Amino acid sequence: MSEPTPVRVMVVDDHPMWREGVARDLTEAGHLVVATSGEGRQAVRIAAAVRPDVVVLDLQLPDVSGVEVIRRLVTALPEVRVLMLSASGEQQSVLDAVKAGATGYLLKSASPAEFLDAVGRTAQGEPVFTPGLAGLVLGEYRRLASQPGPAGGREAAPRLTERETEVLRLVAKGMSYKQIAQRLGLSHRTVQNHVQNTLGKLQLHNRVELTRYAIEQGLGD
Repeated sequence: MSEPTPVRVMVVDDHPMWREGVARDLTEAGHLVVATSGEGRQAVRIAAAVRPDVVVLDLQLPDVSGVEVIRRLVTALPEVRVLMLSASGEQQSVLDAVKAGATGYLLKSASPAEFLDAVGRTAQGEPVFTPGLAGLVLGEYRRLASQPGPAGGREAAPRLTERETEVLRLVAKGMSYKQIAQRLGLSHRTVQNHVQNTLGKLQLHNRVELTRYAIEQGLGD
């Protein structure tokens, strides 16, 4: 069995000891820490230069908020994945981060194994949340989906294959690629390909947006 591909990671946290500890855990796990930073504005500048796959980001920074950093990162680097690693599990903090473009949200109370697993899954574009937070985000998307849309109704949905629709329905239920692959008897790579094809057809950028779309279409029930 081949070794997992190392993930290029940038760590952004204003506490030096915590930042260095996270970077050390990542390096020991075989990932490549391309940069670290303790400030939001600096982090955005550095990220544009080193182009990480995943940015591990704290919510509280001394110059600008983590949410603002997310917005700037995803604007400057649409391909980057942002994994929030925060001490705050407050509902509004989580929702603000996800709406700004974070792929996942993990509390700092997570174990090293949970954190490293989250980094790998985030690099694949999978939404990763500390248990309990995924339901919070899904509930918010359901609330938004229940609100009236713009005048004129929804545009016609792009045509998806039967298998793509099936995968999309399971994505909306919060299942991981591995769980979907097991449910449908497919390989992990095949599930990834179906998700990427669906993202392209729907002109969406990540699984978070895909989940919201699925719920809006009534596929998450």
